[in-house]
Amino acid sequence: MIIKMTHVCVYVLNQDSAFEFYTNKLGFKVKMDVPMGKDARWLTVTPPEQPELEITLFPVTVGTMFNEETAKSMAELIRKGALGPGVFTCKDIYATYEELRSKGVEFIKPPKKEFYGTEALFKDDSGNWFSLAQLA
Repeated sequence: MIIKMTHVCVYVLNQDSAFEFYTNKLGFKVKMDVPMGKDARWLTVTPPEQPELEITLFPVTVGTMFNEETAKSMAELIRKGALGPGVFTCKDIYATYEELRSKGVEFIKPPKKEFYGTEALFKDDSGNWFSLAQLA
């Protein structure tokens, strides 16, 4: 029986840039940052109040995981914002929205009341979009 999920993957275009974005702009904590061969590393971050969930910032590069065609296609989809990897929640969406905006986070939808709570949408530095929600 499956009891919980511990890791999720967010594909990024550049791990160094993603590291900067997720730690300095979103305030996530680094859980693992381990070299894995030439120009590769296992990099995971966690939301401060959810350390049991590791978000793997996985680079879309040509190599063991992706051939050139696949890496190119995935990078294009990420840049276009075609992938929406998840929902982050907060206690005060308006304060969190203003804090993240002041740090340069790009929002594609400001906070708006929805049937499930209040939601805003933002992009990471690669182009992945996320929901930021204060649930009802």
